[in-house]
Amino acid sequence: MQSLGEAARAVLLTADPHGKRRAARALARAWRQGRLAHRCDVPMPGQPAWPARPELLAPAQMPRRRKGGSERGRVAMLHALAHIEFVAIDLAVDLVGRFGGEFPRGFVDDWIGVAADEAMHFALLDRRLRQLGSFYGELPAHAGLWEAARATSDDSLARLAIVPMVLEARGLDVTPSTAERFRSAGDEASARILSRIYNDEIRHVSAGTVWFRQKCDERGFNVVETWQTLVKSRFRGSLKPPFNDSARHDAGLTQEFYAVIAS
Repeated sequence: MQSLGEAARAVLLTADPHGKRRAARALARAWRQGRLAHRCDVPMPGQPAWPARPELLAPAQMPRRRKGGSERGRVAMLHALAHIEFVAIDLAVDLVGRFGGEFPRGFVDDWIGVAADEAMHFALLDRRLRQLGSFYGELPAHAGLWEAARATSDDSLARLAIVPMVLEARGLDVTPSTAERFRSAGDEASARILSRIYNDEIRHVSAGTVWFRQKCDERGFNVVETWQTLVKSRFRGSLKPPFNDSARHDAGLTQEFYAVIAS
């Protein structure tokens, strides 16, 4: 029987965006059907395979997106979001393949589900881009989104602290206002996609928080203090308000975590 690690590695080494999307969903299906052994017995690549396009640029080199409601501005925003979701597939799969052996099956259930969600989000955004005359890869994209994975490749606790509890939580802060900008521009189709992503992100942050707490309890660590220490030492950036305190609370990420260390 193929191992979970082998199947995860295969997804990470798939470069074609739609091939990766299909592979992630196939991984989730194989796990649910009991066709993968719960073994993480092969190394995960340090860098996933990605396509030649989009061109990846350093943050300082990224063109500034217009905040208006023009179609090109909305296309640029959707393209940026599609890239985030594309990389998020690899982030979820790497979490499973790299650390899934440390946790019970429920952890794998949760994060395999997250990977399938991210694949679906990418498909929705790419289809919307095509409806607007564009496609994923037409515009440059942010080169630094995998940095959090590199910075936390040695420790499941650090990975959970940074990826779902910082990066995905930021999505809870900004997605509602982004959806409203699309809606105000008359683009209800895009707004609905963002609203669906937002609802799923609450579950993703919740999964991160639940398993972070479980791992802290296992190691005898204080949950909040450990999270704050890891964010200060492993996250290259700062936590900036405004925060969607209500959605974060729903996900179990209460103000006691982030209020003290926010800039």
